[in-house]
Amino acid sequence: MKISRLANGSPEIFHTLQGEGPSLGAPALFLRLSLCNLHCHWCDTPYTWNWEKTPWQHQDGIKFSKADQIIELTPAEIAPLISRHHCDRLVLTGGEPLLQQEELLELLKLLPDLPFIEVETNGTQIPGDDFLALPTQFNVSPKLSNSGMSGSLRLNFEALNHFAVLPTAFFKFVVCDQNDLKEVEALQEKLNLPPNRIFLMPEGRDPQTLQTRSLWLADICRDQGYRFSPRLHVLLWGNERAK
Repeated sequence: MKISRLANGSPEIFHTLQGEGPSLGAPALFLRLSLCNLHCHWCDTPYTWNWEKTPWQHQDGIKFSKADQIIELTPAEIAPLISRHHCDRLVLTGGEPLLQQEELLELLKLLPDLPFIEVETNGTQIPGDDFLALPTQFNVSPKLSNSGMSGSLRLNFEALNHFAVLPTAFFKFVVCDQNDLKEVEALQEKLNLPPNRIFLMPEGRDPQTLQTRSLWLADICRDQGYRFSPRLHVLLWGNERAK
């Protein structure tokens, strides 16, 4: 499995609080996988995909060495690193974790007593039946045009419709300004989503930006029936990695 590598060489596995979405504030163990099929220009984990000699643009203007940012481990090597934390909520994040779905299934078979799994996904990959049989919540984050990508790349409606009918799937949209709301409304209608399954989250990697965007976005959520998601980890620890 291709896991994000921390500066000390260890895999990016960390015990913290869930900072976004429906499980906000819950103690959780995060496993950050490397690789992504998208390249949002505001992404807060560009070290999982923005490799040297690739054409993708990111607002930081930094390219990463793929060899330096990935550690390859087998599911058997990862399982004890997860078990030792004794946390009942595992969050699979990335990058895009469902790009390594088969390997994740092998890993989760080695963790049969794990009561709850969250998958943070961009909504372009369809989970298989074996994955759906697990006690899994999907935090689906379809990307809007503010991500800097074409709709044909960032939106897979076959996959999104698959998630839309799952009662365990919630939809989280990263919002930069009020122009984004028309896109959210269009996707809500196309996917037939009730507002209480939709989370709006301000884009930002520092508390000041989040505060500015949260004030008007919270009003929108109140008036439209959406759920508001802060970025709790950013408010607590800033843009520090593995927090």
